[in-house]
Amino acid sequence: MLSNKRIQELELVMEFEKVEACFKEVSSWIENVGRKRLKETINLDDSLEMLLQAQKHFKEFDLVASEYCKRGQEALKKMNQWEDFSFVDVHSYRVKLQTYGDQLEEFCTQLDETRHRVCETVRLYEFFDKVRQGICCTEEGVKS
Repeated sequence: MLSNKRIQELELVMEFEKVEACFKEVSSWIENVGRKRLKETINLDDSLEMLLQAQKHFKEFDLVASEYCKRGQEALKKMNQWEDFSFVDVHSYRVKLQTYGDQLEEFCTQLDETRHRVCETVRLYEFFDKVRQGICCTEEGVKS
């Protein structure tokens, strides 16, 4: 039984190394690219035209970022089997997984919030643009 447990532990460690390589790549991208690009969308421009341009750039970034989030989440799912093992030897791996998982969850949440904020800001600017056009048309009609 002890031998079987050790073999399972070694298999999990080997699996973890594969998953960790994926997480290191995802984590590196989040830190070096993802967070910086999210910060760029904090101050959105004041004109509808510039805002639509920013939305286009964000959508391109969002596709890539969503793919990294998906890869990280799939890697986490692979490691769900770790929950079934109570070996002391794998505790440090669980801590690393938790750290990666927390970072991934935080970034994915920020990405979702930014996506929603950009979309709502564009909709608001489009609404105000229609109102402004309506007011201009009404004023021209009154002058005529």
